Amino acid sequence: MGEKTNIRLQIVYDNRALNENFQADWGFSCLVTGLEKSILFDTGANGKILLHNMENLGISPQNIDVVLLSHDHYDHTGGLETLAAKNPRVEVWFPHFFSGPFREKIQAIKTKPVPVEEYQEICPGAFTTGVISGWINEQSLVLSFSKGFILITGCAHPRITRIMEQVREKTQKNLYAVLGGFHLAGFEKNEILEIIQEFKNTGVQKAGPCHCSGDEARKFFLQEYGKDFLDLSAGKEVVFP
Repeated sequence: MGEKTNIRLQIVYDNRALNENFQADWGFSCLVTGLEKSILFDTGANGKILLHNMENLGISPQNIDVVLLSHDHYDHTGGLETLAAKNPRVEVWFPHFFSGPFREKIQAIKTKPVPVEEYQEICPGAFTTGVISGWINEQSLVLSFSKGFILITGCAHPRITRIMEQVREKTQKNLYAVLGGFHLAGFEKNEILEIIQEFKNTGVQKAGPCHCSGDEARKFFLQEYGKDFLDLSAGKEVVFP
């Protein structure tokens, strides 16, 4: 990565809020700074809530270089138009299979569209997984820092463990931290514990399930990870030195 830098993650949108300064709503968005480009991963469901939470985190929409959309669900793409109205120069990286109407919307708001199919570099230290197939196809965000790699998922529809496996194959290294939506709501306890064990077996040091991960999964991850559990909600900031 060249000169050492801290990677800063700010949870802009989530089902839970850190305190009364932030609004909770079903959806996900996370801002990554500290690299050559600032990357907003997903935009939540509601543009007004997105901008409200950004303002209270001290984030200027004009300073965002890239929006990376995980998949075409409203709770991950709904804030895009409102954000683009504040920053029409932003690049929008989206899975190549997104519908014609969605592509037309991107063109209408005058942003720079970047369709994604394969694993590729966004900027030094940041990569898209490319489209990973599942019952809903999806891309995720991979970050490189001094201690290893960080994986951020939108909803993990292709299954969180499968996404992790594919990232390890691409990077040839274990993941240091995994966070975002794990899509484990409704899973049985034994299924969740098996997934947590796979996290541990493959060297994941820190875990932060949020959004669609479910309260049960959060509880079991907290029990297993203790001080290395990332308790994420809208307004939360995490720094990886």
